[in-house]
Amino acid sequence: MSVDFYLENCYRISKLITNQYSTSFSLATSFLPDEKKRAIYAIYGFVRLADEIVDSFHGYDQTFLLDELNKELNYAITQGISINTVLTAFADTVKKYHIKQEHIQAFMKSMKNDLSQTTYTSSDDLNNYIYGSADVVGLMCLKVFCDGDQDLYNRLECSAQKLGSAFQKVNFLRDIRDDTMKLGRKYFPEAAINQLDTHTKQIIEKSIEMDFREAWTGVRQLPGRSKLSVALAYFYFKGLLRKIRHTSPEKLLSERIRLSNLRKYLIIVKVGFMYVTRLI
Repeated sequence: MSVDFYLENCYRISKLITNQYSTSFSLATSFLPDEKKRAIYAIYGFVRLADEIVDSFHGYDQTFLLDELNKELNYAITQGISINTVLTAFADTVKKYHIKQEHIQAFMKSMKNDLSQTTYTSSDDLNNYIYGSADVVGLMCLKVFCDGDQDLYNRLECSAQKLGSAFQKVNFLRDIRDDTMKLGRKYFPEAAINQLDTHTKQIIEKSIEMDFREAWTGVRQLPGRSKLSVALAYFYFKGLLRKIRHTSPEKLLSERIRLSNLRKYLIIVKVGFMYVTRLI
């Protein structure tokens, strides 16, 4: 046994977490080269762990647990090791791909906000939250995709943030029932005062479409199989948005929107064809 053996298993645990929590994200990630695949699993594992603390650990001292996670995270990054397997894999990825500390702390700040702020009444407040909860996660992944090419990273930085925003807003809409009824959160200022109605829903959908449109330029410039992987996620979430568009506010507030396995398969075929024929 050795530290290398421990580290390898840390990555395997992050992969297991990704596979168990998100089949769609796992599928998109599976098309990456092995090293980048491991790194994305590590990022997802870390993000999921923090998110679970604030969303699921009810009845426990969530503030304490999140603070302890942050302390252990800082130790893992500075020392390169942790008894927390998820943080060990993430810290290794941070070092390999030079992920910015400011992005990590912005993410943790948004997670902390989830423990105290339940309603966002202005676009600025929401955008600041989304920057930390989603945009910076996109930037972490972009560091992996660009793999040291800083010029490419700089060109795609804005698109990566827009894609993170689009994904997050789609998730807010599909999770609006649980966010509102179970967690008491209202993320969209447009729906902070009144219940979600058709007009409000259309305003939100239009802003998401704009994010997707601005993100697409960047997706097309990603290198190698990173383009294929991200394009799959892009069209998956676009499919969710399309289904949400055809769903009434009342139904959104009563059930979580999903894509059928057939629809997911068709997306894979479509994106695969676009990739091999260089349409993307």
